Amino acid sequence: MWDHLEEIFLIPSLIFSVALVFVQIIMRYVVGDPLSWSDELARYLFIWQIWIGVSYSARNRTHLRIMMLKQKMGKTAQNILELAVTAVGVGFASFIALQGFYLVMKVGQFGQKSSALQVSMVYPHLAVPVGCTLMAVRLIENTVKDFILKPKAGGQAK
Repeated sequence: MWDHLEEIFLIPSLIFSVALVFVQIIMRYVVGDPLSWSDELARYLFIWQIWIGVSYSARNRTHLRIMMLKQKMGKTAQNILELAVTAVGVGFASFIALQGFYLVMKVGQFGQKSSALQVSMVYPHLAVPVGCTLMAVRLIENTVKDFILKPKAGGQAK
């Protein structure tokens, strides 16, 4: 389950979001009586999809990267650069996660609710620290796979 955690959320939420927006279009333009809450729910799902997608991208090593410099380096220098880039990524993700948790606590203290759904605004804001925490864990996991748990045949784990 851990290896597919992001997909377990992303695939059903995307299907639900598309269906929700489709229903909203039908209700608005065909029936003439739009749903008051569907746009807000779709927006909050989209926020969660983006931040969980950050973790998914980190797990699959598909974040945007410039490889030109790395390709001109030797193997040892490439490994050092990779560790440095990962350390910066983990530091950034950890900082954003921590600040996100502070924001969630502040929003929780104020008791702010969404306008249409009337749910606590903690839930949409929680996407940022959850996504960044998962991203940091995935970056560390990839580093452990690459530099500690190298496959027996040699090379890097993917």
